[in-house]
Amino acid sequence: MHDRVQVAVIGGGISGLNLARRLSAAGVSFELFEARDRLGGRVLTVNGEGAPSDDGYDLGPSWFWPRLQPALAELVEELGLASFGQSSDGDVIFERMSREPAQSYSAVRQTPESMRLSGGSAALVRALAADLPGERVHLNTSVTGLALREDGVRVDCRDGAGAERSIDAEYVAAALPPRILEATIAFSPEPEPGTAALWHGTPTWMAGQAKFFALYETPFWFAAGLSGTAQSMVGPMLEMHDATTDSGGAALFGFLGMSPAERQAVGEQALTEACIAQFERIFGLEAGRPVSTLFKDWAADSLTATTDDLVSSGHPAPAPSWVHGPWADRLILAGSEVSPHEAGYLAGAIEASDLATAEVHRRLGQRGPYT
Repeated sequence: MHDRVQVAVIGGGISGLNLARRLSAAGVSFELFEARDRLGGRVLTVNGEGAPSDDGYDLGPSWFWPRLQPALAELVEELGLASFGQSSDGDVIFERMSREPAQSYSAVRQTPESMRLSGGSAALVRALAADLPGERVHLNTSVTGLALREDGVRVDCRDGAGAERSIDAEYVAAALPPRILEATIAFSPEPEPGTAALWHGTPTWMAGQAKFFALYETPFWFAAGLSGTAQSMVGPMLEMHDATTDSGGAALFGFLGMSPAERQAVGEQALTEACIAQFERIFGLEAGRPVSTLFKDWAADSLTATTDDLVSSGHPAPAPSWVHGPWADRLILAGSEVSPHEAGYLAGAIEASDLATAEVHRRLGQRGPYT
């Protein structure tokens, strides 16, 4: 770890990786700190046992829309990543009431089409990370404090073994949700009350969500003329979709419609049984016999959600400026939540980090490709 760099990047999700990759290509020195033992943040692709995988199921974000999100589409093309369309052929099922059977309806082809990356969304993580010098990327390393100095910022961090160290940076780019930034890092001086309130009041996308997957030997719903898409007013899942991988790993998944507190009270085992029973109601007896299941409650992930996210979730709103007062000269927010147009989405991570890259170039007085 270098003792002084031009930019300290906090967070190794899509936004932090894209920012670091852009800075590295421009010759800007950086150190990237990620508290998790993996890169990707809320992007997490796993196999049937729940372990991170190069070809699996997305427990976090999965879709992107090339026609509506050209910057992300261009990056996917630049990185040479393959993609495929979300299943939309076949009927859609609606479950309106518990006392009546679910009904099938002919689907209307989605326009614009939602796409998924071959291998899962983690393919984007791997491609972005591949261009970074490994010695500048620090996993299992939490930034614990930021102290403003006349010529920059002292960045205090702690690794997984508890060892503490500080570096000096001209600028800090916080590529993590504002609410997590406010809750986990000690500032000296403290941010202005209005800035702290803005960060605290900005919900983190996915923080209140939970996804359930059922994996099968074959995607039998296709043979039955079903798309794998279903909506329910009964629950526990309100929205369900096909999650079959590009390589043929058959799966269905659903977003749970229960609050984080309700999920915690019910427990994972009971939720698993209820979700399997719902898939069986909607897709038939074969859906009640999955090979394995996966469950991810992002509200239980301390690096994604705070206690405030348990009661305040959803898409964050744009703000004219995210940092005020003395920190405005040294701190740049770069997480997906601060994206002006795609807050919380994968495309938002790209937009926010590209804007942060341009701001770094401006402040360093360099003419990079994003100035």
